[in-house]
Amino acid sequence: MKARHGHARILLLLTGLLLAFSLTAQEQSIRPGINRHFVDPDWQRWVNTFERRGREIYDRRHVIVAASKLRPGMAVADIGAGTGLFTRLFSPAVEPDGTVYAIDISSTFIDNILRTCQEQGLSNVTGIVNTPVDIGLPANTLDLAFVAATYHHFEYPVQTLASIHQALRNRGRVIIIDFRRDPRVSTNWVMGHVRGNRAQVIQEMQAAGFRLVDDKPLMRTNYFLEFEKSGTK
Repeated sequence: MKARHGHARILLLLTGLLLAFSLTAQEQSIRPGINRHFVDPDWQRWVNTFERRGREIYDRRHVIVAASKLRPGMAVADIGAGTGLFTRLFSPAVEPDGTVYAIDISSTFIDNILRTCQEQGLSNVTGIVNTPVDIGLPANTLDLAFVAATYHHFEYPVQTLASIHQALRNRGRVIIIDFRRDPRVSTNWVMGHVRGNRAQVIQEMQAAGFRLVDDKPLMRTNYFLEFEKSGTK
């Protein structure tokens, strides 16, 4: 009996190892190194890049916030928060009692977002340095996941979308803003840098358990898609 129990323990251990291996091996990086510039970023350089007139998302930032339909008390994640442009705009919109999670793979970005929020008296912002496969929030935390100019930087989109799906409450929403990959309006840089077009993003989101509920024509070179959590994954 002891030997049999020992074999059972070994089998259980091997089963656990195989399961762990299958989970880590289920998705390969779709573009290794795409986020290398954000490992140790120059904060001011990216402020000058992301928060400048002439960048469509920056110029239309207040229109984007209004279209996001924020309400007091909401829990919102700014995924790929960068320099915190939308984190700081969302913060007063969900007061009182709401929370904004600034999420980024760069600790430099998160440290500076928290610093600038403190300087502006924004006390409802929580910073999270996430991994390339997980946004770092527990299940049933969020009302809205906001992803601006970041979707094409998801190195492991299947696992990342699964973590977003899990973190959202029932009927929670996802807003994705990203470059149109269309030679009629897109630069050569966008055509070479962005991996998929709007239709591909919709397809991937639907496969991840979301349904498209709105497609707002707010911008010329970027699209604005709104999804709702539609089932379990």
